[in-house]
Amino acid sequence: MTPSRPSRYWRSNLFLICGLLALWGGMALGCGVLWVEHLNRFRIGQLPLGFWMSQQGTVIGFVGLVFAYAIAMDRLDRQHAIRSQRQRQEQPDGPASDPVSRY
Repeated sequence: MTPSRPSRYWRSNLFLICGLLALWGGMALGCGVLWVEHLNRFRIGQLPLGFWMSQQGTVIGFVGLVFAYAIAMDRLDRQHAIRSQRQRQEQPDGPASDPVSRY
């Protein structure tokens, strides 16, 4: 049995979210705990790089992951032919029975 288009879309979405959360968790754990001794060999100003990465690196990484998620979701929406509310209003002649056009 093949999954329907909405379930494939949401499965892809959840896979993307779980992957990005794992990446963020690995980055936070790696830079803040696991690799801090190696990062402390380098300095930014008067403070070691491990300090900067544990304090600011994960926040900057999170912002980067938000942009990556937005780009990936835009690509995923195009792959699954998901139209926005604005696009549906501009093109009302689309197929009304398409289950994915609701999203």
